[in-house]
Amino acid sequence: MSEQATAILAGGCFWCTEAVFRDVIGVSKVESGYLGGHVENPTYKQVCSGSTGHAEAIAVTFDPDVVSYGQILDMFFATHDPTQLNRQGNDVGTQYRSAIFPLDDSQRAEAEAGIARNQANWPQPIVTTIEGPAKWYPAEDYHQEYWEGEGQRNPYCLAIIPPKLMKLRKSFADKVKA
Repeated sequence: MSEQATAILAGGCFWCTEAVFRDVIGVSKVESGYLGGHVENPTYKQVCSGSTGHAEAIAVTFDPDVVSYGQILDMFFATHDPTQLNRQGNDVGTQYRSAIFPLDDSQRAEAEAGIARNQANWPQPIVTTIEGPAKWYPAEDYHQEYWEGEGQRNPYCLAIIPPKLMKLRKSFADKVKA
């Protein structure tokens, strides 16, 4: 196994984005958390208020020999609406913004290329921002692996996550776990 890499992405509700990337071959871990704000150690309640400047985000740990950063970005753009400013569906506020948090100059260049490459798939302009560097704060334990537990009984998750998983399976069938 090669050295692991990390992609940090914000695409609305972290329960919904976490569920998508847990199904990707080569991904060993997905952690929900917060970044991009001005409050140290924010809580879920603080972030949800929209007053901290943080985004709900995920840190995706992956094997770049199995799935590339560029492929992770393509999956990200295919499974949320990157043309909505500060919202995803009924989730409204800067905490639900579409953003990429590159960890180095190479990821920043790939993020710029990923936005340009994926613009062809959207009739409106992509508004995804490239932000950072920013301090990562893991979300509270009950948010981790949410879809595998409580999420399967949560009406919101049941409405949002299965269509995202179907998009992933349709467009990236060779990169999805059986």
